[in-house]
Amino acid sequence: MKFLCMTSDLTDASSRSFVLDGQKLFAVRRDQRAYVYVNRCPHRGVALEWVPDQFLDPSASLIQCATHGALFLIENGECVAGPCAGQSLTAIPCREDSQGIWVQL
Repeated sequence: MKFLCMTSDLTDASSRSFVLDGQKLFAVRRDQRAYVYVNRCPHRGVALEWVPDQFLDPSASLIQCATHGALFLIENGECVAGPCAGQSLTAIPCREDSQGIWVQL
């Protein structure tokens, strides 16, 4: 497992981008739980964020691709609207402890 960030670096209903071992990732926290994905839309292979660290739609309830507006469930990365409906983001296994968030690349 590789250290990603401190727990305090990812507040509830927020998102943040990371580069770890050359891989572009992003993390989202919802209901006190962290989810980590590869920062790549399955439709065009582009990065998802609107501006740095902004991966969520205005309601902060879905992940949104800045390129074409596809919407993904935070909990499993499944695309529920847009040109890649039925596809999913690539999830990165993660765990959280008293030191912070850890990922398995």
